[in-house]
Amino acid sequence: MTALPHDSRNSPYRWLILAVATVLQAGAAFVTQGIAALAGYLQKDLHLSATQVGFLVTASTLAPIFTLLFVGDLLDRKSERAIIGAGMLIMALGLVGAGVAPGFLALCAALFVVGMGYSTVQPGGSRSVSQWFKGHQLGIAMGVRQAGLPLGGAAAAAVLPFVVGLQGWRAAFLWSVAVVLAAGALFWAIYRPPTLPDRPAKRPVLTVFFLVRMVRQRWMQRVVWSGMALVGTQYGIVVFLMLFLRDRFGLPLHEGSWLLLLIQLCGGVGRIALSVWSDRCGKTGKRFLPVTVCMLVTCVGLLALVGLPVDAPRPWLFGLIAVLGFFALGWYGPWVTYIADSAPADSVGLALGAAMTVNQIAIVLTPPALGMIHDATRHYDAVWGTLIGWILATLVLLRALDRIHQPRTA
Repeated sequence: MTALPHDSRNSPYRWLILAVATVLQAGAAFVTQGIAALAGYLQKDLHLSATQVGFLVTASTLAPIFTLLFVGDLLDRKSERAIIGAGMLIMALGLVGAGVAPGFLALCAALFVVGMGYSTVQPGGSRSVSQWFKGHQLGIAMGVRQAGLPLGGAAAAAVLPFVVGLQGWRAAFLWSVAVVLAAGALFWAIYRPPTLPDRPAKRPVLTVFFLVRMVRQRWMQRVVWSGMALVGTQYGIVVFLMLFLRDRFGLPLHEGSWLLLLIQLCGGVGRIALSVWSDRCGKTGKRFLPVTVCMLVTCVGLLALVGLPVDAPRPWLFGLIAVLGFFALGWYGPWVTYIADSAPADSVGLALGAAMTVNQIAIVLTPPALGMIHDATRHYDAVWGTLIGWILATLVLLRALDRIHQPRTA
């Protein structure tokens, strides 16, 4: 009789895998989220409008729209290690280009290359963790790994303004090359796929029919609509927070960077805590509930931000920013966990790639759109009001979709 293969997911090695996947995410986010920390300095040195600042974020997030679906499909067939390693090298090349860019357009082109490399990190890292964890541990593992994104952003908010003060924004991009290469090399050296007794068979080659059938599923519609609203709001807050604090409360950019650091740190805590709650909700079939709560609390937080008096005590501002960070950035942990838990075992990579592709569209369009709204109104209340309306409309849509699906389920 042939012995069944050993299930290496029960090995303590899975916690080392989780650690390096988290470091990988933090290293990549140090770059992508670091653009927000550099936004005020780039605006001042290159004489940019708020709309152009938004386009810098768009440039770094545009490429994944075209690559994420391909990467997700590839991850279901090839090694995460090789795909992510190549992606980190591409990010490093783009950062070198950003560091020597002579002007705005060249900087946008370099950031586009950075985005091409980054498109391997989110689905690749999420799939590598979902391979090693299962059941009641999936949520906390995903939450810890996804906490790497705001933690990387927090590190960027703390370090990059200091580097800019000493050597300028070009040096900040060039120093980021070392961060990216170190994180990629660590993942390459340590990651190995688990040995599974029940490894799923290879699914059929991706077709438009297969993709459309997946998108029509109830769980995928929840993922798509909620993800677009929440990721658009997240990027809107992160990109324009320092500029808002400067214009509304008179905080210098270097002081605003500390509040950007605070919101990122609280987002990291939120991704872990909300994912743990997601595991508890998963036992009762309500794993999507934490995502819905994040949408509601984010709306309330933005309303409070709009209504906060200019002379409000600083602790009130800090507390509000902390709550916004916990929910407006923390949503991603339970959201990714919901995808990994709902997708068929042979299509996790494709599901992640498809969902993140739609998210990328929101990431690309939101910052410049919000920048245009600000440039037209000269006020950030309209910016935050737009995000509140978007989330509320999404909640209404999700409720309507649930009612449509209920008769079919019955």
